[in-house]
Amino acid sequence: MTIGLDTSVVLRLLLGQPAEQAARAVALLDELATGHHQPVVSDLVVAEAYFALQHHYGLSKTDALEGLRRLLADGEIRPLGAAASVLATDGLSSAKPRFVDRLIHGAYVAETCTMATFEKAARKLKNVRIL
Repeated sequence: MTIGLDTSVVLRLLLGQPAEQAARAVALLDELATGHHQPVVSDLVVAEAYFALQHHYGLSKTDALEGLRRLLADGEIRPLGAAASVLATDGLSSAKPRFVDRLIHGAYVAETCTMATFEKAARKLKNVRIL
């Protein structure tokens, strides 16, 4: 059984609040681990959690990225897309192109696409066509 985690679950795991929901999220991870199943998280959930951590919970970009990095680092939750590799980028909180742009790019590269953009900062990435 594979279970994809929604942003609400990811936020409870990261923040531990509300406590009762966070405990249920942790219990789900324990249940899956006991059955040798691994939860997954999509890039869209990671991006939404990134913005929610900043705009609804007041975390800095650096702290939001670090929390997401730690969540995916131990391998208990498997990212489905480019999130893990993008989160490993040095200086990501101030990097250009920015985090979500890199997630979008990673999804295109995984599908062997070239990304078309007007963002000049994307020149740093492979398989990009600046318009």
